Amino acid sequence: MVYLDNNATTPLDPQVAEKMAWFIREHFGNPSSLYPIGRQVKEFLTEAREQVAAALGAHRSEIIFTGSGTEADNFAIIGVLEARPEKKQFITSAIEHPAVLETARYLEKRGYLVHYLPVDRFGLVDLNYLESVISDETALVSVMMANNEIGTIQPLEEIIRLARRYGVPVHTDAVQAFGKMELNVRKLGVDLLTVSSHKIYGPKGVGALFIKKGTPILPFIHGGHQEFGLRAGTENTAGIVGFGEAARILQERWKKDKDRLEKLAEKLKTGLEEKIPNIIFNGHPEKRIKSTINFAYPGLEAEAILLALATREIYVSTGSACSEESEEASHVLLAIGLKPEIARSAIRMSLGRFNTDQDVETVLKEMPDIVARLRAISPFQPEV
Repeated sequence: MVYLDNNATTPLDPQVAEKMAWFIREHFGNPSSLYPIGRQVKEFLTEAREQVAAALGAHRSEIIFTGSGTEADNFAIIGVLEARPEKKQFITSAIEHPAVLETARYLEKRGYLVHYLPVDRFGLVDLNYLESVISDETALVSVMMANNEIGTIQPLEEIIRLARRYGVPVHTDAVQAFGKMELNVRKLGVDLLTVSSHKIYGPKGVGALFIKKGTPILPFIHGGHQEFGLRAGTENTAGIVGFGEAARILQERWKKDKDRLEKLAEKLKTGLEEKIPNIIFNGHPEKRIKSTINFAYPGLEAEAILLALATREIYVSTGSACSEESEEASHVLLAIGLKPEIARSAIRMSLGRFNTDQDVETVLKEMPDIVARLRAISPFQPEV
């Protein structure tokens, strides 16, 4: 099997699995309980919070555990806007993850004015447009750090500097950036930041939101006093412990993983360009997560390519796993200017910690043949 869909989810690291299995066997107490077995579990949660905080350059009191990256995005946006009810404008980009875009559409139904920043053909947001729409009425700016489909890295430092002129807090969805580039909330200067466990070889069902101390925000889920009173509900203790272990491992090896995967990805990208005619690379040539590769194959349907690869046990995707079942063309690829018929031919390959040189060789051997066979039976002629 060749798994090249690490942006959708990553395999569970064996060390994380071992830590979680041990924890589940040995510790069942409720961390809110006052007796010893509960307090012991509380200590493990604190340790995990410190591990995630350390990976982000934050303080443990600034880390709120959630059920997913999607929940963390919703919490950041709705929590901040409800804490600033007098401000009715929200700014985001046209290529955000559905967790942000669908929240923006929800806000529009509630009467908020939402500005969607356009992007250029590489996926970079238009800073001039941002400067033209941001104002004292803006409650929050939310722009992702790195795009999940094409890997483009946004100029967050400039966005934050511009937002500071108006006293506007900035949130970033860093789910795809976490573990793939340097990420320090202090250096970045961001107010809120979302990450997710299952994108860094941890378990599914747990994410985290960094909230800079002093940032105005109201609880998103009401009930008990868990998570500093900001996220009610008994904690997913095993998931959080696994997230902490994944974050600890990440700190030790992310740079090594990054360097190795960038070399592998460059070999894959160059090989595909050399072996397959009439393909279109999507994303910024330099300012992107290099382990994410997105190509369009004019004249073909991405689903046909994906299924053909799957018969050879090569697993890739057509874009966001959260919208994979939709027959519509990717909103990201349309935003960067691709025609719908070309956007629907795009395939994303995303490499991860457990990919090898042999995986790349296998894809470079199989992919040209698959594309050639599909083009031979396609009624459409490639149009670049």
